[in-house]
Amino acid sequence: MDAVVIDTNIALDLFVFHDPAAEPLREALAGTDHPAWLATAAMREELARVLAYPQIARRLADPARDAEAVLAAFDRHARVVPDAPKAVFTCKDADDQKFIDLAAAHGATLVSKDAAVLCMARRLARLGVHVCRTWCPAGAR
Repeated sequence: MDAVVIDTNIALDLFVFHDPAAEPLREALAGTDHPAWLATAAMREELARVLAYPQIARRLADPARDAEAVLAAFDRHARVVPDAPKAVFTCKDADDQKFIDLAAAHGATLVSKDAAVLCMARRLARLGVHVCRTWCPAGAR
């Protein structure tokens, strides 16, 4: 079973925007041999904060997609683990560092479409972290 770290924008794609590009990840998380989605309390707090942004809150008008439902989906799928120690590499965007640290600590796939994370893919690969924009299980890389 693969371990995966999912950044906040991808979580929004999964549970708010229902982005078709996130469908493989959504299916993987719902499957019987799903990846272990690793997250921290700080990542959940960030998601809760972002859900309150006006541009996101407007998308949550549908009761099936309200903030509580999104956080419940996070709680159902993510395994909250302790914060990871600082990784060897530092991200230009301090908000993304926690995702990099956790992926590096667990040798996990990091799913992000953030340019500050994507530009670190080659460096993070040296730490056993596969960085991708959409879900790609380890056996399919």
